[in-house]
Amino acid sequence: MEKIIVQDADRDVLEVLETALLLEGFIVYAMPEFEENFLEFIDKARPHVVMLDYRVDGKECIRICKEIKSKYPHLPVVALSCNSNIHEVYSRYGFDDYIRKPFDLDLLYRVLRTHLKKEDL
Repeated sequence: MEKIIVQDADRDVLEVLETALLLEGFIVYAMPEFEENFLEFIDKARPHVVMLDYRVDGKECIRICKEIKSKYPHLPVVALSCNSNIHEVYSRYGFDDYIRKPFDLDLLYRVLRTHLKKEDL
């Protein structure tokens, strides 16, 4: 079973994401805030994809993404954002993909499956 870490500050969005992913058969680790030992958590959970809440300027999210990529360069990291320009900036900061909020569940599943297939190669 594929494991996904989902971080989103909006608890309602987090709950919807967690439920939707569980219904698709994923093992989900949902967290509203970045844990202080986030990289250690990744070590233990061994996720297939990490989804991060890219808020407003995204500084904290970008920092976490860079830390993840420096230790796990092949782990897909997806930005979740309501920023209108996320499609222009996500790759510049090291993200593998993005999902714009509000999101469509079919798009969510399609983006995740794309990155899960890459991992199988």
